[in-house]
Amino acid sequence: MAAEDQPDPDAPAGGADVGAQLFGTWEIDEIAYEDPSTERYISVTPVAHTAGRHASKQFQKSEISIVERFINRLMQTEDNTGKKQQTLNFVREAFELIHERTEENPIQILVTAVENSAPREETVRLKYGGISVPKAVDVAPQRRVDQALKFLAEGVHNDSFKSSTSVPEAIASQLTGAANYDVQTYAVSQKEEKERVAAAAR
Repeated sequence: MAAEDQPDPDAPAGGADVGAQLFGTWEIDEIAYEDPSTERYISVTPVAHTAGRHASKQFQKSEISIVERFINRLMQTEDNTGKKQQTLNFVREAFELIHERTEENPIQILVTAVENSAPREETVRLKYGGISVPKAVDVAPQRRVDQALKFLAEGVHNDSFKSSTSVPEAIASQLTGAANYDVQTYAVSQKEEKERVAAAAR
């Protein structure tokens, strides 16, 4: 084989397009991270459905795209369990709404919302001679991302369940509110409450 016919060792596997986009629309290359502690746990890839390939590997969830992790979190309710395609469509529509309102990349909005919703402190219960005492502790970066996704998903559920607000509308409002650090947003208010309780337990 001639040298010019040999494959480039630095080329992506499978001939994937270097400029791949999430949902075929949103760029993933220029995402800015404000929080260095959670940056390595917020992965952004053009894949929105990995079919659970990381499910059996401990702590490999951080390798999954933050968009898919958010989608998976939205499914964790009694009514929506397992409805991946439906939830995927909701998030796609919500991203379009976010772009219309902010003229920004909705993936950037999601990343910023996760960073703003991630609590830095929480409380644990310590027992001293049969007495339970709350103690403030720092939150590990991976748990901070987990908690932020949980708060965002709960906020969407609270806004849209038995309400005239559509799910894409609820997702868009929760993400934009959290990205702007609006304390009226459920995720940010939950983060502030956790940190307030932890501050009192120091």
